[in-house]
Amino acid sequence: MMDFLKPSLSPDVIVIIVALGIGLLIGLERERRKGEGPGRSPAGLRTFAAASLAGAVSVMIGGKGLLALVTAGIMAMTAIAYLRSRSDDPGLTSEIALILTVLLGGLATQRPLLAAGVAVILAILLAGRAALHDFVRKVLSEDEVKDGLIFAAATLVVLPLLPDRSVGPYGALNPRAIWIIVILVMAIGAAGHVAIRLLGARGGLAISGFASGFVSSTATIGAMGARARKAPELLGAATAGATLSTVATIVQLVAVLAATNLATLRSLTIPLLCAGAAAGLYGAIFTVKGMRETSAAELQLGRAFSLPSALLLALTLSGVLVLAAGLRDAFGEIGLLVSAAVAGLADTHSPAVATATLAASGKINSADAVTPILAALSTNTLSKIVVGWVSGGRSFALRLIPGLVLVIAAAWAGAVGPDVAHQMFRR
Repeated sequence: MMDFLKPSLSPDVIVIIVALGIGLLIGLERERRKGEGPGRSPAGLRTFAAASLAGAVSVMIGGKGLLALVTAGIMAMTAIAYLRSRSDDPGLTSEIALILTVLLGGLATQRPLLAAGVAVILAILLAGRAALHDFVRKVLSEDEVKDGLIFAAATLVVLPLLPDRSVGPYGALNPRAIWIIVILVMAIGAAGHVAIRLLGARGGLAISGFASGFVSSTATIGAMGARARKAPELLGAATAGATLSTVATIVQLVAVLAATNLATLRSLTIPLLCAGAAAGLYGAIFTVKGMRETSAAELQLGRAFSLPSALLLALTLSGVLVLAAGLRDAFGEIGLLVSAAVAGLADTHSPAVATATLAASGKINSADAVTPILAALSTNTLSKIVVGWVSGGRSFALRLIPGLVLVIAAAWAGAVGPDVAHQMFRR
C-alpha cells in the first residue's frame, strides 16, 4: 500500500541529477563573469556542469581512486588554462571553484544533500564578490579586522588547548571556564560595537551608551560625563546613555551567570529583573528628554573590544576566584562577602563569576551566592558614582546618581522582598 511513496527514480539517477544541478548552479554564476573576447575565462556554464558530472561518474565507476585521478587531471588542465590566459585579473576564484565542483560532484554520490548545500554556499560566495569586497575594504576598519582575527584565535585556537579541570590554589581555577567568560565578554563587546556601527549618530547617546556598556559601563559613564561637561545641551542624552549602560551591565551579568551556573542565575532572577527594569525606566525618561535636546550626536567608535581589558579580566577573575576561595576557607561566608564587595569596586562580573563558580562546584548554595553578587554590584555602583561626578561634574552627577541608587535599591528589594513576604505569610 505504501509503494506509491517510494521514489520512482533509481539512486544513480538521483545522484546524476544532483551533480548536474550543482554544476549548473555554480556554472550559472561563473558564466555571468566569464567575459568575452580573448581575455574571457575558459570555464563557464557547460564546463562547470561537465566537471561536476565527471566527479560523480568517476566515483560511480572507479571509486575514490578514480575521483582523485580525474581531479588531478582537471587541476592540470586548469593550471594550463590559467597560464595561457591573457586576462589582467590574477585571481584564482574560478579555477578553485572548478576543482571544488568536481569534488562536490563526487560527494553527491554519497551525501547528496550535503553536496548540494555546499554548492549553494559556494554560489552565494561567488555571487557576493562585490558586496564582500566593499564590506572588507570600505566598511571594516583595519582595527576591526584585527579584532576579528584576535577573537577567532581566542575561540578556535586558545580555547581548545586549555584544560577543563580545577587547578591552582584551593582548586579554584578552571582555565577553560575562565577563558569562556573572556570570550563571552569579547563577543558582547563586539556586538555592542556592531550596534553602534549600524545605528550611527542617529541612534543618539542613549543607544550608544547601552551598546558601549557591554564593553565597560564605568568607562561609558566616564565618557558620557565628559561629553555632558563639554556640551551641556547634551546633558539629558548623556545621562540616558550612562544609565542605560547599567542595563548592559545587568544583561552581561545574566549572560556570564548563565554560562557559569544556571542555579545561581535562577536565584538572582527577581533581583536582576528589578534592577534592569529600574535602569530601563530611568534611562527611558532621560532618553525622551535627550531626544528633545538633540537629534544626533557624534560617536567615537574605537575598537570592537579591548584585548588588554579581556586579559586583565582573566587575571582579575583568577585572582578573585583564589581570594574568594581562600577567604571562605579561612572565615566562612563572611570572607566570601568581603572579597566580592572589594572586587566589585573594579568590576561586577569577576566576583559574580567567582561566586557562581563556588556554587557550581557545590562549595556554597546558589541562594548563598545572591548576597555576595549583589554586594559586588553595589560597590561597583559606588565606583560609577565617583566616576560620574568626577567626569561630568555636579549637574551630571545629580541626574545620574538617583538612577544608580534606584537600580541598586530595586535589586536588593527584589532579593529581600520575597523573604519578607514569606515571613509575613508564615505569621
